[in-house]
Amino acid sequence: MKVILLEDVKTVGKKGEVVEVNDGFARNVLLKKKQGVEATPKALNDLKLKNANDKKIAQEVLEEAQRFAEELKEKTIEVTIKTGKDGRSFGSVSAKEIAEAAKAQHGYDLDKKKMQLSEPIKNLGTYNVPIRLHTKVTAELKVHVSEK
Repeated sequence: MKVILLEDVKTVGKKGEVVEVNDGFARNVLLKKKQGVEATPKALNDLKLKNANDKKIAQEVLEEAQRFAEELKEKTIEVTIKTGKDGRSFGSVSAKEIAEAAKAQHGYDLDKKKMQLSEPIKNLGTYNVPIRLHTKVTAELKVHVSEK
């Protein structure tokens, strides 16, 4: 019997796949636990339409991330840290502080976990901070660190 899986089933297949299984396994396990539906022509057509819709939505999300990356490229975030008289800084600038400054200065709601800072910024100057907006899109955000 052909079955369309509604969720991942170990050793059988992944969600959305059409698999051939024994009739008893299909009736007694997959259909009963609502892990799959019988692969009728209507169900196959619904799956095809759902996959096309999911692909369209994924493309729209990718394009939105690319537009946002272009917008971020032109912006600069200003962050201040305390410094001593010989220019040494006290503390550092973390991803959390950059996200808060972006929200306050430009209204961007950036996720601090998506910022790819290898280590906190400890010196004055301008830095390019990579931000992962999408699996295929990484934006560069300019962060200018100055003294208080």
